[in-house]
Amino acid sequence: SMPSEMLMKIFTYLDAVSLLCVGCVNKRFYHLANDNRIWLKIYSSCFQPKRTIWTMKSDQSETVSLDCAALHDRKPGYWKKEYIFKQIAAVKTRVMRLVKPVDPYTGLPCKNKEAMKASGLSWIIILKDKNGKEHVMEKANLSFKDTSVTILWYSTSWPCLDILSTLKLFGVTPLLPEQSRASSKNGPRRRSLIAEYHLANLSESSIAVGADKLVQLFSLNPGLLVGLWKEKNEIAFVMVSLHYHQLLERSTLGSATLQYALPPNKPVLDDVDPEYGLHDYNLHLDMHGGSCTYLCGTFKNLFCRKGDIENGYLRLTVVSLKDNTKHLPLIGTVGLSWETDAFKGNVKDCYMMDVTLLDETGKPFWCFSAPVYMELSSSASGLYDYMGHMYTIDYADSEGKVCVELVWLEETKEYFIVNLVLYISTKKVNNWYGTNY
Repeated sequence: SMPSEMLMKIFTYLDAVSLLCVGCVNKRFYHLANDNRIWLKIYSSCFQPKRTIWTMKSDQSETVSLDCAALHDRKPGYWKKEYIFKQIAAVKTRVMRLVKPVDPYTGLPCKNKEAMKASGLSWIIILKDKNGKEHVMEKANLSFKDTSVTILWYSTSWPCLDILSTLKLFGVTPLLPEQSRASSKNGPRRRSLIAEYHLANLSESSIAVGADKLVQLFSLNPGLLVGLWKEKNEIAFVMVSLHYHQLLERSTLGSATLQYALPPNKPVLDDVDPEYGLHDYNLHLDMHGGSCTYLCGTFKNLFCRKGDIENGYLRLTVVSLKDNTKHLPLIGTVGLSWETDAFKGNVKDCYMMDVTLLDETGKPFWCFSAPVYMELSSSASGLYDYMGHMYTIDYADSEGKVCVELVWLEETKEYFIVNLVLYISTKKVNNWYGTNY
């Protein structure tokens, strides 16, 4: 029953975030909160709009205020949109400035963490049950590594696993990062869909990657781990590892329903080099299990001979069985750390592997972060320098495969990587370089 004039007067005292929230109350509030006079005042205080009028008889120009013409010549909500667009553009400019410097070892921006903070980026998961009801999980713990960020969600109120159908992972950014309060979850935000996972028949449709006394882990591509309580077969936690390559784009440029599609690489043809696309790859490898890093290293000048192209894959040998000078130890007790409100644990022989493969120009070529696990091999080590049980790690996606062989040394209580090979899809190479292998 309050007159519109009084409501308008009250609205003039609100900041931009509060005004956007008020507009969500009902249709009447929405139309009143779209008033150009209110938003032009907010816009002017931030950007000081001016208009330049050019005369036909003179090269001089006159700058006049937009206060009068801007109100009558624009549709309702015009200055609200202009204000939001300029705020978003200002944040994007600052983020692009932060991600411009590149690490020579990883080929990735040096200040990813700072860029995420500047954009106000966070991540949520939405669990959807078979009746269509959605359960939003926001509280998350973050762990930053050289080339990835690991996000862990845990709660005492997870919905029953039997009724769940899908899990969606979203990047969430405030509509107005400069004005939004970090503690408020009710401010205007936008979602960008990163990935969608199907949870029906989880134990059958996913890969079991390990267990301890309390939980069992299941992996779903790309990069998602679901921890289930052993006794109740209910969700204990959800963990996802996201590689920095294209992380900001996937987390901010998609819509709430569609994932952001990465632009295709534009190949630079080289008619001089007969083995263009087969050499000068650089690999940055990071193996970690939460707070602990087991291996972090860079391998340069990787190559593939034409005779090593088989079954649709290029073979890049990183560590060879025959060259024991390049065999690498894993530092520490290998395992994946997890925690909830009441319990915490460590799943042995399971961890996150971050692979960053750069092409000959130093551009990220194949990048992923995913959970992997070690399996005991049926064959014992036949190497003279190492006597112990052999273990294998295998990872595969649509772009390539990673095969690792390790030896467990009982005397020193550590794993040694004695064989590490990357297999890159020829389809991936052909599309990237414009070649035909």
